[in-house]
Amino acid sequence: MIEVGIVGLGFMGMIHYLSYRNIPGVRVAAICESKQSRLEGDWTDIKGNFGPSGEQMDLSGVATYSNVDDMLASKNLDLIDVTLPPALHAEVTLKALAAGKHVFCEKPMALTSAECQRMSTAAAAADRRLFVGHVLPFFPEYAWAYEAATSGRYGALRGGAFRRVISNPAWLKNYWTADQVGGPLFDLHVHDAHFIRLLFGMPDDVISRGRTRDGLPEFWHSFFSFGDKDYVVEATSGTVDQQGRAFNHGFEIHLERATLLFEFSVLNGAGAYLCPPTILDESGKAERVDLGSGDPMDAFAAELRNVVESLRKNQESEILNGRLAEDAVKICDLEAASIAASRIRR
Repeated sequence: MIEVGIVGLGFMGMIHYLSYRNIPGVRVAAICESKQSRLEGDWTDIKGNFGPSGEQMDLSGVATYSNVDDMLASKNLDLIDVTLPPALHAEVTLKALAAGKHVFCEKPMALTSAECQRMSTAAAAADRRLFVGHVLPFFPEYAWAYEAATSGRYGALRGGAFRRVISNPAWLKNYWTADQVGGPLFDLHVHDAHFIRLLFGMPDDVISRGRTRDGLPEFWHSFFSFGDKDYVVEATSGTVDQQGRAFNHGFEIHLERATLLFEFSVLNGAGAYLCPPTILDESGKAERVDLGSGDPMDAFAAELRNVVESLRKNQESEILNGRLAEDAVKICDLEAASIAASRIRR
């Protein structure tokens, strides 16, 4: 039995708690949270943009803590699941690793490359596994694209265009504060930075142009170069002020013998494909790929199963390892620096 302790019981902490309950051989044994009402099982104030709303929970048998140091002192916990705000990821991860625990930390790994490096170094020194919650590759469309691109059945990768844009989440506290959330670069685009790194490797150079808000990238376009590779890779991300389109993401991935297409939006509160998962093949056909209806909760369950399986095999996850997550943050740093330099020159 793998005993898990969750630190931070907001929406994502709740999603992880519910997902762990459906994984055999795993038990959430402890929860650390600053709100006493949530430690007592009242989760009715927890809400998110997908999945169930919070409800009254029976936490009998789950140890509850208001102080993370007290929770980390427990000898029974194997894995610490960190679902705190991004500014606290590094601090709590480092404490958990020092206490001899494996760690699953939500994305972004941290808000600076230096903090990411400290986390990776600490995991290696403690001989513990560090996983970072980049769930995107476990969503059906991205899992399909990843498998198609890496299997080789359509030939080698040639490039891709990625898009992730939301309405400005004005209701989120500190969203536009660099040392708290980091704006859409670290909250939103880091998903695609990770996926680009996963597919193409680490870029040698990044050119980004866009507008800023409170000193942070607000909406931008990036072009990535990969040394001796002739990949053509680009990404568009950020926020718009109009609330009619709450969310939009998609990709066009080029392979030698196929192109993979997908785009999804939430318009006026309803989600729909603008372009369903589609293959453009060598014969000239555009074939829709049926991936089923899907439930966002399934992606998080698959992500956590990957963590659990990796722990049981005592091996690094090919998707959720700290090295890839650290590189995703480095890519975001390169984009921010390019945007800042272009604006200074003007």
